[in-house]
Amino acid sequence: MPQMSQVLRERAIGMLTAGLSTRAVARELNVHFSTISRLQRRFREFGSTSNRPHNRSVTTPAQDLHIQHLWRPATRTAAAAFVCRRNRLECANAHIRWHLALWRGVLFTDESRFSLYRADGRQCVWRCVGERFADVNIVDRVAHGGGGVMVWAGVCYGQRTQVRFIDGILNAQRYRDEILRPIVVPFIHDHHLMLQHDNARP
Repeated sequence: MPQMSQVLRERAIGMLTAGLSTRAVARELNVHFSTISRLQRRFREFGSTSNRPHNRSVTTPAQDLHIQHLWRPATRTAAAAFVCRRNRLECANAHIRWHLALWRGVLFTDESRFSLYRADGRQCVWRCVGERFADVNIVDRVAHGGGGVMVWAGVCYGQRTQVRFIDGILNAQRYRDEILRPIVVPFIHDHHLMLQHDNARP
């Protein structure tokens, strides 16, 4: 069966837009009603009555965006990550039945970086198509984050250590000489605490 001409297709869409049913349009143009139904569906989906070229993508733009959200390369992680997860699980299981009096005797310590403008790394925004350069979607760049500080501190029930500002990289030797010996050891002796140790690079 020969294809409908472009003129007939546009005439059919005009008649459908005017309110005629697919069967009425098919009778008027002397074509099968399924042809008109497919034409109407294609017009709704692509906004055009012309034939799609054969090399065109078989997915719609919305489907392409959905596929991009689903497909991501596998995340690479160090082999030690499995060991760390296992150790954390073992620690959690070992302390699952601790009551409040035991947790009150634990000193928790950690370090964190505070930047003037934003945290290190990428910052994501939700935006519509064509709004890439809208003011609300732009983050000003400042060299080195505009400056920031690395701090270390410890907390326990009703107490906290002094806050220590750290210049440069905190390795194991600096951690021992600048934090453990002068701050942590006296603090846990004075308050009869147990140290929950964080990790410092060797």
